[in-house]
Amino acid sequence: MEPPRAPALRRLLPPLLLLLLPLPPRARAKYVRGNLSSKEDWVFLTRFCFLSDYGRLDFRFRYPEAKCCQNILLYFDDPSQWPAVYKARDKDCLAKESVIRPENNQVINLTTQYAWSGCQVVSEEGTRYLSCSSGRSFRSVRERWWYIALSKCGGDGLQLEYEMVLTNGKSFWTRHFSADEFGILETDVTFLLIFILIFFLSCYFGYLLKGRQLLHTTYKMFMAAAGVEVLSLLFFCIYWGQYASDGIGNESVKILAKLLFSSSFLVFLLMLILLGKGFTVTRGRISHSGSVKLSVYMTLYTLTHVVLLIYEAEFFDPGQVLYTYESPAGYGLIGLQVAAYVWFCYAVLVSLRHFPEKQPFYVPFFAAYTLWFFAVPIMALIANFGIPKWAREKIVNGFQLGIHLYAHGVFLIMTRPSAANKNFPYHVRTSQIASAGAPGPGGSQSSDKAFPQHVYGNVTFISDSVPNFTELFSIPPPTSSPLPRMAPDSGLPLFRDLRPPGPLRDL
Repeated sequence: MEPPRAPALRRLLPPLLLLLLPLPPRARAKYVRGNLSSKEDWVFLTRFCFLSDYGRLDFRFRYPEAKCCQNILLYFDDPSQWPAVYKARDKDCLAKESVIRPENNQVINLTTQYAWSGCQVVSEEGTRYLSCSSGRSFRSVRERWWYIALSKCGGDGLQLEYEMVLTNGKSFWTRHFSADEFGILETDVTFLLIFILIFFLSCYFGYLLKGRQLLHTTYKMFMAAAGVEVLSLLFFCIYWGQYASDGIGNESVKILAKLLFSSSFLVFLLMLILLGKGFTVTRGRISHSGSVKLSVYMTLYTLTHVVLLIYEAEFFDPGQVLYTYESPAGYGLIGLQVAAYVWFCYAVLVSLRHFPEKQPFYVPFFAAYTLWFFAVPIMALIANFGIPKWAREKIVNGFQLGIHLYAHGVFLIMTRPSAANKNFPYHVRTSQIASAGAPGPGGSQSSDKAFPQHVYGNVTFISDSVPNFTELFSIPPPTSSPLPRMAPDSGLPLFRDLRPPGPLRDL
């Protein structure tokens, strides 16, 4: 019985994805091939999560007849099976074979005596080889991880040329995917379309803000983070699209997508800390000490991300189902995330203490991104201890993208350039912020809080075609002197004539 056919939309997407696949492949499951030569008598080959009904292994093995007889062992993820034998130093080859259940057909004996192995003797250049070509279907009560190993107990080592195709059904969306990866391609395509919409909306809002001299550095950082997120998802879709078509994929494309994904996260995190400190909202620049601290922190965060990617690529054991945060570098990222939240809290509280009139922005801003800061550590804990390994990757992938979508969506809503938006943070022109951070008369820099919060009286947006006379005729007072009194209902400063009284003159 074949799996049900995909909906019409899912049948139309594969040809579009295949247009993006000119990149050279690099060997990876779940089309597996290689040439093994080892002095060990038991070696792990690969793993795959098969569906309960549609799992299939097709293989071709070849080795010298003099190395006969070797066995393919099929372990599943029950605690009495693979976890009991892998890296169990107290078990020898025979003990590792003993946990196999013969009634479950978990052994493929690569000899001509075992009919199901499809082995036959062939001669090449005077050397006799056993060439085995056949397959095996998998049935279980649920999706299971299966681990394939090679053994020859008490022999003189192992030698094998192997080629395996591990599949789940015949659909483009499932064939080469391990069961824990089902839905990742569809999820990435969906989020790619959503983030393209967010990016274009941010560009449109940025265009409106630029026309009113309100396109601040922090908003540009938001636009950059959204754009890099789109590129990341595009490369993920390219990778998974190629993987769906050939079962190999291009690992370089996946690494590039991960780097872009991390870059988008880091830019967004830096933007949040800067906004918490009041940059472009309550101050025109960050102090020198603050800039140094930010530089050191972001450098440390970036290096930890790079170390995490290297650790995952080089040190993660393919014989174990591991998650990104199951490593020292992953725990380091969680610690840095918590430290960033403490810094974020302190920065927001200081900004609110000095500028309580900014509560309409900072209170919802702080509440919304408190959830975001804790989402990553909570996700890591749930993934490590609460999600079954046969479902972990697809669930974590959707959860991660959902966290990023939440962060970008909330900021897009809070900063929409609308007169009805009470939370809009930018009430100072970009030219006014630039002048506030300029050197003073003696060459010294002005204070971080050198400009008042509402340089022009109306904080809502007035049509660009209508002059704002309140702003035109208002003169911002220096911060050291009190604000001038306002004329009743006029919105204009009431200036006193400080000249001594004298006789009236007819001008």
